[in-house]
Amino acid sequence: MIADKTTLIALIATTIINILLTVYLSKEKKNNQLKKIFIFSLSILIFWTIGLIMQITLSKPLNIEPIYFDYFIYIAICFIPVAVFFMGLIYANTKIEFKKRYLLLFIIPIISLIVLWTNDYHHLFYEHYSVDFQTNVYGPYATIHNIYSYILLAWGILYMLKFSIKNSGFFSKQSLLIVFGVSVPLVVNILGTFKIIPMSIYVTPITFTVTIICCAIAILKFQFLGVTPIALQKIVDRISDGYVVLDENNTITDFNKTFLDIFKLKAEDIRSKNFIKLLQSKEVNRQAIVKIDKSIEKANETETTVSFEQHFSEIKKYFKIEITPINSDNTSLGTLFLFKDITQHKEDMETIRNNQDILMERERLAGLGQLIGGIAHNLKTPIMSIAGATQGLENLIKEYDESIDDPLVNSQDHHDIAKDMEAWIPKIRAHLEYMSDIITTVKGQAVASLSTDDSEEFTISELVKRVNILMKHELKNAYIYLNILMKVDENTVIDGNVNVLVQVVNNIISNAIQAYDGKHDQNIQFEISQKENNMIFSITDFAGGLSKEVQDRLFKEMVTTKGKNGTGLGLYMSYSNIKAHFGGDITYKTEEGKGTTFNIVIPIKK
Repeated sequence: MIADKTTLIALIATTIINILLTVYLSKEKKNNQLKKIFIFSLSILIFWTIGLIMQITLSKPLNIEPIYFDYFIYIAICFIPVAVFFMGLIYANTKIEFKKRYLLLFIIPIISLIVLWTNDYHHLFYEHYSVDFQTNVYGPYATIHNIYSYILLAWGILYMLKFSIKNSGFFSKQSLLIVFGVSVPLVVNILGTFKIIPMSIYVTPITFTVTIICCAIAILKFQFLGVTPIALQKIVDRISDGYVVLDENNTITDFNKTFLDIFKLKAEDIRSKNFIKLLQSKEVNRQAIVKIDKSIEKANETETTVSFEQHFSEIKKYFKIEITPINSDNTSLGTLFLFKDITQHKEDMETIRNNQDILMERERLAGLGQLIGGIAHNLKTPIMSIAGATQGLENLIKEYDESIDDPLVNSQDHHDIAKDMEAWIPKIRAHLEYMSDIITTVKGQAVASLSTDDSEEFTISELVKRVNILMKHELKNAYIYLNILMKVDENTVIDGNVNVLVQVVNNIISNAIQAYDGKHDQNIQFEISQKENNMIFSITDFAGGLSKEVQDRLFKEMVTTKGKNGTGLGLYMSYSNIKAHFGGDITYKTEEGKGTTFNIVIPIKK
């Protein structure tokens, strides 16, 4: 008796299930190497089981020896090991390039078929054939065929098993299913071939039902063919962020290579270890561990991602740590840790801060340089006047002294000399008062350059007064007139340091004077107005406007409107100071051939 009805039904069921799975996979849109080789393997199994069904149902009615059906069946048996080998190779190495040397793998299967088909002439494959493993007598070549087939099968399984052992995450589940499914028929075949357990040749293909079920679960539930596992694993290992997955007991279940590199760990040393205890063993400071532990609790309680920065002094790095709970149907499954290395970001920010400090220091020095230049320019005229008055007084004193003993000089002459001397006093006093005002003003500006405190207040009238004092002589010497248009209450209060704004206004007025390039009797308009919650200080010249080249670079870099005589610092600094000290802005409007208006916009409180 070749087989009973139970064996036939099992083979038919296996074939139908196999065909359905193959059809399902063929309709899938995803098309990759793993899918192709997997469908090829399933097709071979269909070929095998159909051959066995034909052997069972047709051999007796047609009086055909069962071995002749094996000539058909062995087409599948010879090539299934090659298919499994390639499936494991592709699974573990993502997309591979098929080279000519891979064709060598088909030599033994082809020779096996030729030896089997000609067995009647030499009996190298079968000395005696039977559907019962126990009574089969294999020839010398069958041993070569079996060993080769087992090696390829084991090799393909080993690829997937190695991947599963290496990776404890999602994809290890699907690979273990496939490994188990392929291993069952292999083990059964070995037990039968070597007569360890008595069984029929039909048992091996029937056990492929287990293989198909495992494959179906791996495909449908774990997307075995959707993404090649090693491809994703390679991506995960190459990203700069380290990750580690913990179960509900904070035991490590998954991780990537970056995480291992961060803490200088080996995979075999941390698998199934408690994460908190692991950190303690790495001598991570206690405060960091407490913070991480509390964050895990918070993430699980709120079911939201908890993010914080942490410096691990032991490894000299800063990390942004994101802790995300892993839940399913309101059940906590574990926690995902993501370690984002922000060390370089921290260093870059520190560099930026240092550069800002350097730039501010340069601006401060440049501002002080401007102040010193302004002091020298504004004090020059009153000092010369005082010097002239002193010389005049000296001459009058000398004249008075010489006239004391002169009989020709009477008391009225002495009174006239004294009167001339007295006349110099108000002139000197006026110049001294002017100098005192200048010193008071520039002192405030010097203090402002050194200070970052903008908590004080000032009025519009105070601003205008200081601008007039500092710009009086520069305007006078250039024969330029400053027209002030006050469209707001002069007692309007502005928050901030008045001296910073004075410096900015004076710089723009100085630029306007320079723009006239020595032309006399010109006008500069200084208009103060309010628009909504902004105070606007507009300085307008009529000197012909700015060139396109200057406009493109204005406020973006240190560009000068003064040709060879300018440093380019003034407007750049002015823009920076208004932004930094007032949270305001500087805009401009220019028209070639006519003039330019700079608008200083300062937010005010209601």
